[in-house]
Amino acid sequence: MVKLGSLSGKKSLSSVTLNFKLPYYTQWGQSLVLSGSEPVLGSWNVKQGIALSPVHQGDELIWCGRVAVSLGFECEYSYYLVDDHRNILRWETVKKRKLVLPEGIQEGDVVEIHDLWQNASEALFLRSAFQNVIFSGTEQLEGQKGPTTQLENLSQQDIVVVQFMISCPRSEAGSKVFVTGSVSQLGQWRVQDGLPLSYAGESIWKADCLLKKDDLPIKYKYGQVTKGKQTTLEVGPYRELVVDIASNNRPKYVILSDGAFREIPWRGAGVAIPMFSVRSNDDLGVGEFLDLKLLVDWAVNSGFHLVQLLPVNDTSVHGMWWDSYPYSSLSVFALHPLYLRVQALSENIPEDIKQEILRAKELLDKKDVDYEATMATKLSIARKIFNLEKDEILNSSSFKEFFSENQDWLKPYAAFCFLRDFFETSDHTQWGRFGQFSKEKLEKLVSNDSLHHDVIRFHYYIQFHLHVQLSEAAAYARKKKVVLKGDLPIGVDRSSVDTWVYPNLFRMNTSTGAPPDYFDKNGQNWGFPTYNWEEMSKDNYAWWRARLTQMAKYFTAYRIDHILGFFRIWELPGHACTGLVGKFRPSIALSQEELEREGIWDFNRLSRPYIRQEMLQDKFGSLWTTVASNFLNEYQKLCYEFKEECNTEKKIMAKLKTSSGKSLWSEKENEIRSGLFDLLQNIVLIRDPEDSRKFYPRFNLEDTSSFRDLDEKSKNVLRRLYYDYYFSRQENLWRQNALKTLPALLNSSDMLACGEDLGLIPSCVHPVMQELGLIGLRIQRMPSEANLEFGIPSLYSYMTVCAPSCHDCSPLRAWWEEDEGRRDRFFKTVVGCNDVPPSHCTPDVAYFILQQHFQAPSMWAIFPLQDLLALKEEYTTRPAVEETINDPTNPKHYWRFRVHVSLESLLDDKDLEATIKDLVSSSGRSYPGCDGADLLKKQVVEEQEKLSKVHLNGNS
Repeated sequence: MVKLGSLSGKKSLSSVTLNFKLPYYTQWGQSLVLSGSEPVLGSWNVKQGIALSPVHQGDELIWCGRVAVSLGFECEYSYYLVDDHRNILRWETVKKRKLVLPEGIQEGDVVEIHDLWQNASEALFLRSAFQNVIFSGTEQLEGQKGPTTQLENLSQQDIVVVQFMISCPRSEAGSKVFVTGSVSQLGQWRVQDGLPLSYAGESIWKADCLLKKDDLPIKYKYGQVTKGKQTTLEVGPYRELVVDIASNNRPKYVILSDGAFREIPWRGAGVAIPMFSVRSNDDLGVGEFLDLKLLVDWAVNSGFHLVQLLPVNDTSVHGMWWDSYPYSSLSVFALHPLYLRVQALSENIPEDIKQEILRAKELLDKKDVDYEATMATKLSIARKIFNLEKDEILNSSSFKEFFSENQDWLKPYAAFCFLRDFFETSDHTQWGRFGQFSKEKLEKLVSNDSLHHDVIRFHYYIQFHLHVQLSEAAAYARKKKVVLKGDLPIGVDRSSVDTWVYPNLFRMNTSTGAPPDYFDKNGQNWGFPTYNWEEMSKDNYAWWRARLTQMAKYFTAYRIDHILGFFRIWELPGHACTGLVGKFRPSIALSQEELEREGIWDFNRLSRPYIRQEMLQDKFGSLWTTVASNFLNEYQKLCYEFKEECNTEKKIMAKLKTSSGKSLWSEKENEIRSGLFDLLQNIVLIRDPEDSRKFYPRFNLEDTSSFRDLDEKSKNVLRRLYYDYYFSRQENLWRQNALKTLPALLNSSDMLACGEDLGLIPSCVHPVMQELGLIGLRIQRMPSEANLEFGIPSLYSYMTVCAPSCHDCSPLRAWWEEDEGRRDRFFKTVVGCNDVPPSHCTPDVAYFILQQHFQAPSMWAIFPLQDLLALKEEYTTRPAVEETINDPTNPKHYWRFRVHVSLESLLDDKDLEATIKDLVSSSGRSYPGCDGADLLKKQVVEEQEKLSKVHLNGNS
């Protein structure tokens, strides 16, 4: 640090002037404001902040602001994009900037701060996935001090002190950072004579430099020297410092906050597999947390940086195979007992229990997961071990520490599990006086002197061991520099610990789902209650923040399931079974007044099921009279309405099961149900149940006969209002909603966040994700471009995860076999071959598709393990359809897929390992030091050496 005291002269002013400069392009009606922690900067009130003014500097638009501060001034601050009324349109979404006046600043001095707008995407490499895993161990070595300048030979008017400051989050261990440029103090482009920077912590490097005013302006670049003495200059154009040295306000000190070191984009690769699908020689019928150590070893050997899982929270709601659905959480904090390794519960397991484990292993080692049998067996064995060692474990210091840190969720969870089993239902509305949660009741339930205290303690014991085992696997992954990526479900089961303890956070009379999309033309109904965001905001989304804090104990990255739900959720009435007749929440409804102005007035006609006799005859044939007499009333000639006892989907389901006329349609029950649902959904407008003067256009309303039978004028009006509702009027509302909710999540941990942005994507979604530094998902068969049948991986943006398939669709081999016509089109348009494609996804076809994704610009390429196994004929003997993890069209799908080859066998397969590793390295998705990464860096270095020679020849 250069001390300015030696340069001071006589000062007459009583303050220091700060000049802020920031290059930024705005649209008409937009401007920039600087707001900060101190009153002079508005005390974080943007409307009281410093308004910046635009100044053209060459081709750049620079926003400038000035403020006088006292000596010793310190603050935090950020920049905000605002409209004419200072409403915030955008803000810097990373950490607040910190400003401390340079040492030696005197009264009357001018300090100029040159900032760059901080994009959230630039801060991604400061997240734990990179800093604590991939680039861990890259402890910075403090740079050498810069050359000494003879201050006595320079008068105060002759010099400007410039602080160079750069962030280098991707520096390798032992690297040094320097700045080189067009003046002698920076080596005149000779990298060996550049100005060394000192490490200042948090990936920041700094150095001060004295420049004569005649030196300005200057051009410069930052560079790095690795421990192996390889020199690399940053990519991109030269940086340039321009200072107004002619004015009376000439700065004495210039701070160059230059953002991040510009490097070739880092790209990584990973493997995705549900925890339950993993197979090892030691597991008991299902993948277990400790299997992750083997999976990490295989990932490292294959050149991968990441292992991605589905949710691992407890889903034990029903006590049957339905609980295999990993997105229906019993608790968002508790881990699933399914993934416990019972052999690791104790070092002193009796021989009879060991034999029981061996017998169970033989019985449960099946092609697929037997969820119920596996859960029952593990809990039975765990109880026996618990009874032998409960006092020793529960009195240990490690358990006491775990309990102390987790008791806020652990005690309600254990009490819930006890009550669930006691009442034989998770539906807490059926628990009598225990149905309403209170802390007083909870403490009595978990008290030491209760008769069932050992039952409560057993649940503590299981969660403790799950924590120990997952923590061991997570630590192993970090040590091996592999990111462990978790999954954050969008919903919780309505019969869950969370809805019991925090009922005010949920809209229990509603259900969450998705509108019709690629996965299901009738939409999806997930059954979760929707969130009461208004209530959640009162404590700054503490429940969400706690979830993320808990996840961060094990994971360094996570996938936000259905990120669209943080913009708006598809909300269905609690009586719905399907996902078709819903509305977005929040959304701006069509008001009765608005519709009346447009000439729409017959609201009963439009919002009630439109049922005519000919429709009944067409749908049900000879059974139409039977159906009509059981489910409908004829309210006028040839016109029908549903009876009160069957006017919802759930009521129809119940009546079909219990009606005395069941024998008349038992063989055609599915057809009858489908036909009745179609009639119930045959509406144009959905009336808001909470406000009868508000309406929502039914999704795909033009597909209904109710719409088709309207007059042309009404059709045109409703068609226009439909497109306005779904594709226009909500965008700003949804954007603001996401910008309220998502930052609370993202700021509650330092995990790397990715958002699952598939389905019907509002136009506001991708800009907001980019603003917040959220990585999106791209699946080739589900392109976001409306005019494409297949995505083009080479055109994906950098801020994405690309994958050939995911758990919600069929894997690569099954997809290839599903549709011959689609397969032909893919072979012709994507592969570029007019031959008849093979009927099965051969290893050559799989290699081509995977290679496309490896070579994509996306930050991450993450592959389902099934798709990687398709690279070798040996692993394609299993029917392709059996490799499907989920069928989104089936709400009762059994999640039971297990990989048919053990991790130990995969670790022994050097041929597959070599094939995958070659794909990784040849695409440049390698660790530093691997062939692909070195090749790319070598190409950049060679290009930079050419540029340096040009400069040295005087052609800068």
